[in-house]
Formats: sequence, structure tokens, C-alpha cells
Amino acid sequence: MASKEGKVAPVRTVPRNIADVQRLKLEKLMENPDKMVLIPERHKDKTLPPPPEFNRNVMGSSAGAGSGEFHVYRHIRRREYARQKLITEKARRENLDDAYHNKLEENKRLADEKTAKKRAKRLRKKEKMKTNKKSKPNAATEESKPKDESEDTDDSSENDES
Repeated sequence: MASKEGKVAPVRTVPRNIADVQRLKLEKLMENPDKMVLIPERHKDKTLPPPPEFNRNVMGSSAGAGSGEFHVYRHIRRREYARQKLITEKARRENLDDAYHNKLEENKRLADEKTAKKRAKRLRKKEKMKTNKKSKPNAATEESKPKDESEDTDDSSENDES
């Protein structure tokens, strides 16, 4: 389809899954690479409001309180519950973070121990190979001479026996 300006309208595709949505977003961004892209700021953690100040005029939802006082009490109670919920959530998150970091340290320590053990084994094997190489050439030259003589003696003994 051609529009009045002579440009061809892009064909719209319906995204069928999350990957298609992501692909379409990337294609739209790449149409104009010079255009500035807005990258949103990271959400900041909620800050705790200060605890309520001491209130000498204690209100409640019991009988005798004014009709307007109940709503004030309810808002104060709601804020306090929200504050306590934030405190417990923050404590739970810190505990999970501590457990995660402890697990990472433990895994790193176990990996280091395993690596050190294998390194020591490789070094022992390498040292053993070096000592064997040093001792083998001497032993091989010493063994080769008697073998030649023993072969001669063996041949002669065999001939004698036959």
C-alpha cells in the first residue's frame, strides 16, 4: 500500500511470544540509531518513615471515640502496619542476601580446595615423572650392557645344552 507521500507502510506483525515482542522492540530501536534512548532509573528501595511520635491523646475504635477520630486512628494504624511490614521484608531480604553470599563463599572455598588438591596431585605426578626420567637413562644404559653379555651367554648355554 502506498500512502500520499509515496512511502510504503510497514507490514505489522503480531507478536506470538515474548521473544517476538523483544525482537519488535529492538527493530524499532534500530530504525533510528541516532535517536536518544531513555533508560529508566533503578527503583530505589522504599525508605522507612520515622516511627510515630508519642501521642498523649490516645484514640481507638472503641465506643466513646468521636466519629471522625476513628478514621484518624485507622490511618495511623495502617501506616504503622506498613512500616512494620517494610522492616520485616528488609530483614528477610538481608537474611536471604547473607545466605546467598555465605553459599557463594562456601562454593568458592570448596572449588579452591578441589583445585589445590588436583594441583598437588599433578605436581606429585610431574615430580615422579622427572625422577623416573632421571633414573631411567642410567638404568637403561647399565641394563643394556649386561643384557648384551647375558644374551651371548644365553645363546652359548643353549648351544651347549643341545
